[in-house]
Amino acid sequence: MKIAILGAGSLGCVIGGVLTEAGQEVWLINRHADHVAHLREHGLLMRVGEADRCVAVQAAVRADEVGPVDLVVVLVKSFHTDEAMAQSLALLGPQTCVLSLQNGVGHEDILARHVGRQRVLVGRTYVGGSPLGEGHVGGHVIAGYLGKDTHMGELDGALTERVQRIAQTFNAAGLQTLVSQNIMGTVWDKLLINVATGAITAITGLSYGLLYAQPQLQALGLAAVQEAMAVAQAQGVLLSITDPLFAWTKAGAGLGHDFKTSMLQSLEKGSVTEIDYVNGAVVSLGARLGVPTPVNSALLALVKGLESRLG
Repeated sequence: MKIAILGAGSLGCVIGGVLTEAGQEVWLINRHADHVAHLREHGLLMRVGEADRCVAVQAAVRADEVGPVDLVVVLVKSFHTDEAMAQSLALLGPQTCVLSLQNGVGHEDILARHVGRQRVLVGRTYVGGSPLGEGHVGGHVIAGYLGKDTHMGELDGALTERVQRIAQTFNAAGLQTLVSQNIMGTVWDKLLINVATGAITAITGLSYGLLYAQPQLQALGLAAVQEAMAVAQAQGVLLSITDPLFAWTKAGAGLGHDFKTSMLQSLEKGSVTEIDYVNGAVVSLGARLGVPTPVNSALLALVKGLESRLG
């Protein structure tokens, strides 16, 4: 299968590296030319467990360097989705599928505007990726780690041959993958997990080890998740997570003491976060549905305050 990873940051490199090792033709697409040049010259250094291994990867800055593919895995930051897809139409062939594995909600509608709803698949992954240096990523939760799975499905819940084939490709590479017939419920399940810890770590600057040692922060995270669950239920979404504590616990399952959420990583790199598509989505949908979201509103305001200090 020819696969393009659109937005090959840490997580995209981990997933792309593992699929490459499994024999798939994978292209890592990243808009930073120096990063792409490094990957081409030195390969991708990927740490799995305690050991580093180098993977010879194909990388590109532009979609027209790659051409049509069977599958586009979208992992750009949420606020870049519209622009990134508009610039990547060269990846589309007659049968190309576009799979969003991004955090937050609403990406499927943005992608559908560019490629047509019939091409769009949605998924969520609990795999983690950490930057360790130029061309060096940590993928210590990719295979054989309980709870670090990937879910994907058709928007209408159909159990199609194409989504099963993609899941089989991921599984064969060691990426534990399940096909969901309630993918929007799955999307919201993952949103609950992002709501539990992302904004709190961004505000406090805490890694997971320090975060989970603070009972007061756990109480805050649980309150944020409870609000998000109420919004999902008001929208008619069928959740599999019924206890906010499960979302709080799952967020850090299998991750190291020093692991940092993507929201915290963004701020540390001087970049805006995906807060609008996580806690912000809970707030905006809550307002539309008449569900109070005071905790998520406060977290949203605080992260926006931090973003305002960026250059």
